Order: sequence, then C-alpha cells, then structure tokens
Amino acid sequence: MIRETKPMKAIRRAVLALTLTLTGATFMSHPSAAQTQAASPATTAVMVILTVKPGITREQVMAVMPAEIRQTVQLYLNGKIRQWYSRGDGRGVVFLLDAGDVAAAQAIMDALPLGRQNLMDHEYIAVGPLLPLGLLMANPSAGNKGDTHMEDRR
Repeated sequence: MIRETKPMKAIRRAVLALTLTLTGATFMSHPSAAQTQAASPATTAVMVILTVKPGITREQVMAVMPAEIRQTVQLYLNGKIRQWYSRGDGRGVVFLLDAGDVAAAQAIMDALPLGRQNLMDHEYIAVGPLLPLGLLMANPSAGNKGDTHMEDRR
C-alpha cells in the first residue's frame, strides 16, 4: 500500500470538500434533484444584518445606544445572541441569533430600542447545517477511502 504524506492527505481532503460543495450546489440547482432533497436545511440560527436607515443621523442612533447596549448584552447573557459583529463599513452590526425561524428573530429585534424606534433596516437570513454534507452521509464509505487510522493523522 502506498503511504500518503501529510500534504497529500491535506490536498485529498481539500479536493473532497470542494467536490462535496460543488456537487451540492449542482445537485440543488437541478429541479429533479431538488425535489428529492429536503427544501431547506433545518433552521438552527438566524443571521440578522442591521443597517442604519437612510436619513437617520448618528445623533439619533447614539441617543438610543445606552439602552440598546444594555438590552443586547442581556440577550447575549440569556443565550439569544450567539455571536455579534460590527459591520466593516461602519453602518451597523451583524447578529447570529439562537432562533428557530425568522419570525422568532424578528420578535427579538423588534423588542430592542433601535427596532422600536424604527431606526434600522433588518435583513434576516435563516441558516442551518450545510446541505452538501448530507451527500457524504448518504454514502458514508465514500469519504473514508484511503483514510488511515487516527494515530496516523498527525
């Protein structure tokens, strides 16, 4: 048996990951395949992209920020916000909410001071498990060909 080197293993794994991703994208773009696949993955979180509405001044937003920050921190401590980020363009934030659907995420965001005062636009994106990974699970032995024991993977 030919023994794989670490770079060969890494390349093989990268090719497998790329193949799964591209296969999943192709699989989902064909209507006949899409009918056999679940319509969408289970929603495990909702990404919310907040952008300051046009015409809203910095002063209007800053007047609400002390209350917004306190309530946002409380949501984080309660496990409703998993992750939060500042947008690179400085126009808002991105939250990853622990919500089972978009409606639950909207309820969370609408209760915050910036939401109550209608100062922000919200874009909601339901996210879940990566669908192409299901292809790997449909044929579990396909991903294991040539793999070595765990102690050889260093």
